[in-house]
Amino acid sequence: MAASSAIRGYGASAASFDGLMQARKDTARTCQNRSLSYARTDQFLASDFTQNVVRQATDRTRLRTQAVRRVSIVTTASSDTPTKKILMMGGTRFIGVYLARLLVKAGHEVTLFTRGKTPVTQKIASETDQEYAEYSSKVKHIQGDRQDFDGMKSKIASAGFEIVYDINGREAVEVEPIIDAIPSLKQYIYCSSAGVYLKSDLLPHFEVDATDPKSRHKGKLDTEALLQSKGVPWTSIRPVYIYGPLNYNPVEEWFFHRLKAGRPIPIPNSGLQITQLGHVKDLADAFVRVLDNPTAFGQVYNISGAKYVTFAGIARACAKAGGFPTPELVHYNPKDFDFGKKKSFPLRDQHFFTSIEKAKNDLGWSPKYGLVDGLTDSYNLDFGLGTFRKAADFSTDDMILEKLGIKVAVPA
Repeated sequence: MAASSAIRGYGASAASFDGLMQARKDTARTCQNRSLSYARTDQFLASDFTQNVVRQATDRTRLRTQAVRRVSIVTTASSDTPTKKILMMGGTRFIGVYLARLLVKAGHEVTLFTRGKTPVTQKIASETDQEYAEYSSKVKHIQGDRQDFDGMKSKIASAGFEIVYDINGREAVEVEPIIDAIPSLKQYIYCSSAGVYLKSDLLPHFEVDATDPKSRHKGKLDTEALLQSKGVPWTSIRPVYIYGPLNYNPVEEWFFHRLKAGRPIPIPNSGLQITQLGHVKDLADAFVRVLDNPTAFGQVYNISGAKYVTFAGIARACAKAGGFPTPELVHYNPKDFDFGKKKSFPLRDQHFFTSIEKAKNDLGWSPKYGLVDGLTDSYNLDFGLGTFRKAADFSTDDMILEKLGIKVAVPA
């Protein structure tokens, strides 16, 4: 996607922005060719080079913001969108739980397509009995397996769906049968991932940045390419790390388990690696704002939190959210251990964060949750109630602590 496609209504400044993006890509390729090491993230963060990178990223964001301010932006609020007949692939585990509720509340007819292994509706901690009853009486369900392409097509082809929200699609081959089954489709809205970006020294990642063809999220890249080739109006959302109540990925839950047990928190290397977390409810809001929004057709949007945070900062923020004492952080070098197939830390050991300016400018969207507020919401409505997706596993922690000669005091 050309950088200028995201900048509408201005000329010379757009050329300058394109030039800036091209220079950025050239620099990234140069850095890659020099095979810069990412293993020593603590030294990298402390270097003058990194400080310059952060300043450059800030300058790029400021330039893009100033440019887009000159653009006449069309946004579509959910309340202004005519009622749509929506098919949601997924919708019973995490993101879709919140998104489906917003869409139903806005008056849309929403049908969830799932295998039926999870109850179609479950009351969530933040809603009243009346709110849940209203939602569960309106949302619809089709039971099926999206891997059974012929069976799926037979179930959705004649239902008159206008919009598809694909929350759980991983491969392009899973998406093509849906498009073929709904020839009058008005928009395909896809949940991709910021994990598609090629690792770079220059951050934050913009939507125009180079992507990694070897990424484990390659299927999502292939899906974006398929949507473009099919000519159907489409929008792709690329979240970074998502957190919030019902999160089935052990992001905040990993920290909460250790804080509750009163254990030290193992952090790889310096703990100064910078990353970005976005609340699921902010993500759901962004998904609603692209619905039937011509500005968002054919566009990709990074969606996450407004601020970046270090690994150590996440641990301390989780402690504040749950009302725990300031945690003891233990630093270790992952290369000194063989953890087998187990993960010793829930986040990738690198700097990883994106710019969300495009979504803010195009969609009129901005995150409502700060990190501590969002983690507090997650704790109070999930882990703090005694609910979690995965039981605590401290086996890798024990390996680290034993090697470092640190004994854990077990609470009485």
